[in-house]
Amino acid sequence: MSLRFKLLLVALSTLALPWAGWQFVRQVELLLRQGQEQALLASAGMLAKTVEARGIAWPPSGPVLYLQRASERIVVDGYADDWSELRPYAQALGPSQDAQKLRVTLARDKDTLYLLAEVRDATRARFDPADARSALGDHVELLLVDGGESRRYRLTSAAPGAFDAPAEGDGERLPPHLSGMLQEDGSGYRIELRLPRGVMPERIGLAVRDSAQADATPPEPRRLIAYDDGAARSLQPLVPAHTRTRLVAADGWLVADAGRLDTAGVAARDAPGGFANFVYRVLIAPGFGGSAALDGERPRLDASEVWQALSGVPATSWRAVDRGGAVVLTASIPLQSADGQHGALVLEQANRALPLLANRALVGLAGSTLVALAIALAILLAFGASLSLRIRRLRNAAERAVRTSGRLDGPMPLADASDELGDLARSFAKLVDEVAAYTDYLRTLASKLSHELNTPLAIVKSSLDNLEHHDVPAAARPYLARARDGAERLGTIVRAMSEASRVERAIASAEAEDFDLRALVAGCADGYRALCDGRELRLELPPAPVPFHGAPDLVAQALDKLFDNACSFTPPGGWIALSLQVDATGAVVRLANQGPSLPAAMQERLFDSLVSMREGSTRSGGAPHLGLGLYVVRLVAELHQGRAGAANLADGTGVVFSIAMSGMLRRRLADGAT
Repeated sequence: MSLRFKLLLVALSTLALPWAGWQFVRQVELLLRQGQEQALLASAGMLAKTVEARGIAWPPSGPVLYLQRASERIVVDGYADDWSELRPYAQALGPSQDAQKLRVTLARDKDTLYLLAEVRDATRARFDPADARSALGDHVELLLVDGGESRRYRLTSAAPGAFDAPAEGDGERLPPHLSGMLQEDGSGYRIELRLPRGVMPERIGLAVRDSAQADATPPEPRRLIAYDDGAARSLQPLVPAHTRTRLVAADGWLVADAGRLDTAGVAARDAPGGFANFVYRVLIAPGFGGSAALDGERPRLDASEVWQALSGVPATSWRAVDRGGAVVLTASIPLQSADGQHGALVLEQANRALPLLANRALVGLAGSTLVALAIALAILLAFGASLSLRIRRLRNAAERAVRTSGRLDGPMPLADASDELGDLARSFAKLVDEVAAYTDYLRTLASKLSHELNTPLAIVKSSLDNLEHHDVPAAARPYLARARDGAERLGTIVRAMSEASRVERAIASAEAEDFDLRALVAGCADGYRALCDGRELRLELPPAPVPFHGAPDLVAQALDKLFDNACSFTPPGGWIALSLQVDATGAVVRLANQGPSLPAAMQERLFDSLVSMREGSTRSGGAPHLGLGLYVVRLVAELHQGRAGAANLADGTGVVFSIAMSGMLRRRLADGAT
């Protein structure tokens, strides 16, 4: 993993700052919402007290039957087609174990009351209401209560169609009989009837009797309620602006409402856009869980906030609306008195300023965070690039020092820096100086040894010469010959070391000239053919002359060293390939030969001083090899602004040595010189 990538990861850790800012915006928005919830609950409480003080009737306590307002004319025919808009709000009045067995819908048209009873019963045991057996058959029992009077009616018929149910009990306000229609299908039957005009009882009770069941629940009289226009008009002046208030009876029935959820108080240009609304509802306030059942005009509010208030616990909720990006806060409080629970008061308030403020805060936070993050990333990337560049300069200097045996062409980079990289550079400089000093010692060791060994070697030779003029036993003659042979070999080694020192000095003081490198290589190849000793010499040259500026004698000497090395390792009958190629950087001379491959550990050390792979020849009595030949090749390549290299052939049949040269630098004549 690169240093710049690591710094990029460190820069990405600054993303924790916008996350913390986002959490802060969410907490502030939550606190604002909680404050508005408490304020709206307080407003609802004050409004409830004001309603009670103004004498506006609260919804009645206890179970009720709701009279819906018929929007179209109802025909009493036993069919429910003209009840389609009212049936979704039917009340379940069946027995406790199966409340849906009897569903009742009440509607009024001016001063007329309509009733639709739907019974789920697959049995068929019905009689006429006048028949004494009708009490044991399937029927619906209707109880009407008005003032102190009450009457019961058995709603049934022996066959589908019209029926007339006589009343049980006395009373002048309630009708003596009721007429209606009964229709049935495979799942049960429906009863539809209309009370006489002007008859509006205070309470109504209904119960279903099933002949298949032994027990029957008596009807429970429930108070009739309906939407109160007078209460709505009295409530209207008490409602704050942009707020809607609804009085709700038991089971969520709407008794009165006033006000409107109007968001026109906020200018359209300040309204948040669609993306801002999405950001607010997803990132800032994702917990909007208010019920959509509070939207629109409904006779019954089936919402969790209303049910919680009807159970005696105040409740608040937020919900989003589609128009204008506003949100609606709902506060529901129970209406309680000494005689019990009287329904609930639901107060709703539209608010567009809250998401607008939150969005502005989040957009501002996002903008400043992006700018800060961009600046931090730019600074860190610039710092990383500068740091990696400095480290790369230090690495390049160390590699150059390794390639040049500890010699640098200038001071160690970053040595003057005062930071940790400066300390590292100074440590590298000390190490390079030590390596250079040791390398110089090794480089001059051959000349020193050759100078120091000449005198004792001359003494040994003279002593051996003098010893031959004396009588030496025949048994000692072989030892004398071996001593003389060893002295000769030592003399050869000393001369080779002296020659290497002279070659280094000659290379350092060589003069450059312009010559044709192609002709030089061709001439050397012609001379090598006689020395191949049965080996095949392959030559590959460019078609045109190759002008070159350098020392031709040294280049030829380097080729001689490479050819001598190739002949030493090429088996009899093998091949040696010499080639010259020209590229954009200069010329490349390659000498390949068939033979053993180079060990991987030796490929980088072959061109060092006193390194040789032909140690076996010395131990077997052959000519000594000090490993100076390839070292001379490297010195010649470096003199011509190039480098020497060695590698195994791709097919594994041999090795290839190369000298890449750009040419020696041209010297500029001094001013006034000719």
